Amino acid sequence: MVFWISLVVVLVFVVWGVLDPAGLAAASDTILAVMTEKFGWFYLLATFSFLIFGLYLAFTRYGKIRLGADDDRPEYSTRAWFAMLFSAGMGIGLVFWGVAEPLSHFLVPPQDAAPQTAQAARLAMRYSFFHWGLHAWGIYTAIGLSIAYFTFRKGSSGLISSTFYPLLGEKSRGWIGKAIDTLAIIATIFGVATSLGLGTLQINGGLSHVAGVDNSLSNQMVIIAVLTVMYLLSATTGLDKGIKFVSNINLGTAVVLLVFVLFAGPTSFIFDVLTTTVGSYAQNLIQMSLTLTPFTAGNWIKNWTLFYWAWWIAWAPFVGMFIARISKGRTIKEFVLGVLIAPSVFGFIWFSVFGGTGLNLELFHNGQIAEAVKEDVTSALFLTLDQLPLGTILSVIATALIITFFVTSADSATFVLGMLSSKGVQNPRTAVKMVWGLLQSSIAAVLLSSGGLQGLQTASVVAAAPFAVIMCLMCYSLWTALQQEFEEPSRPRGPKSDGDGERRVPVAGGDRPK
Repeated sequence: MVFWISLVVVLVFVVWGVLDPAGLAAASDTILAVMTEKFGWFYLLATFSFLIFGLYLAFTRYGKIRLGADDDRPEYSTRAWFAMLFSAGMGIGLVFWGVAEPLSHFLVPPQDAAPQTAQAARLAMRYSFFHWGLHAWGIYTAIGLSIAYFTFRKGSSGLISSTFYPLLGEKSRGWIGKAIDTLAIIATIFGVATSLGLGTLQINGGLSHVAGVDNSLSNQMVIIAVLTVMYLLSATTGLDKGIKFVSNINLGTAVVLLVFVLFAGPTSFIFDVLTTTVGSYAQNLIQMSLTLTPFTAGNWIKNWTLFYWAWWIAWAPFVGMFIARISKGRTIKEFVLGVLIAPSVFGFIWFSVFGGTGLNLELFHNGQIAEAVKEDVTSALFLTLDQLPLGTILSVIATALIITFFVTSADSATFVLGMLSSKGVQNPRTAVKMVWGLLQSSIAAVLLSSGGLQGLQTASVVAAAPFAVIMCLMCYSLWTALQQEFEEPSRPRGPKSDGDGERRVPVAGGDRPK
């Protein structure tokens, strides 16, 4: 039922976008205006709460609980674990926005700062850290921890709905649970389609810069088609081969590119930017977390922060289920700190290196990159790399990196969508993954044709709204289950079947298959 209902909803959207792209764009814009005007405060409060909730669990008695039986240990090394969650979590976005976002804020800064000034540059870096740092991974932590706990500790099915057992009981396996899983699929496919659309724009920008390929909608459709074939082939190899292998390549390539730009670029300036911005970010974290503009009616927070929070929430079912799937055997404290800190630190370094280099060129060397960003946001990275030694080679490497990130993000998404629509099975059928793989590429194509970058952003905000409420309830359900475990440690909690009829027996701290 979940598979077919989700499939129909997504197909309706795709057909609408093909037959009436202007109508789709207009309807999405109307819904977006309502969401940001009426519920912007909710996005801010919910996202900040997810971060606080995860940190609280890590540093209390609950942090020692293992995501699995007490004698379970992690299936993947820390390096492989980090590579997979990083590639699935925000790989394409970092490459796309690494230079473009700081320079965009430099041109139109928050807090009514004067554009293209030193203060604008400081705010640009701080808000780039803010949008890609702890809050984003706090969202992923909240949902991933809930799924991992109920799946590996309590022996549930691995579905989003199964995390509601303490609140709903057997109703979590009825129509209410199916509705929750359907909403998760819809949020996931729109969130991933947004990222795939951004990746397509960036790949087209790279090919245009390196090989003179026209930056056009028709070429973007060709890019989507070719990459769809690539990630569907990867999807047939499974989690341990395809996704793990390509994720390790991604991380290695990203580190090589990062290190080269660090030392070929303004090295001392980059380290100064990193140090200064980390301090400013830490000092202003709470203020930024709860800032709106009711007295000035400004749109900056709506256009940037609310978009990002909605984008991360739309991605949350996908990334949460994926990192839960690869995190069996870790303690809650290991999970929270690993998911929160390691990717955030890497993101801070990435923005310092690429965004810092772009700002240095703009401030002190008349790089004219910011003006180019006004015309084409995808050009920022390549124009920056052009002004470094081996610039053309770096642009080729960056384009290849975006392609591999595209493949791993889409591959991971098909895996998770297959789980969500197949009763939570840990290894969904290839045919199911193929269906979702084709549909998520179709949605990315529809969004690009109906509204370009703005259309992608609009879809994320709209799709995330109902799932944000589900995530809040999910955290409450996890809190309830953790309290029950300490109050009655000998009493098994949660469903006794994984959805495929597999019988389970109690073990220390939870259930596992017999």
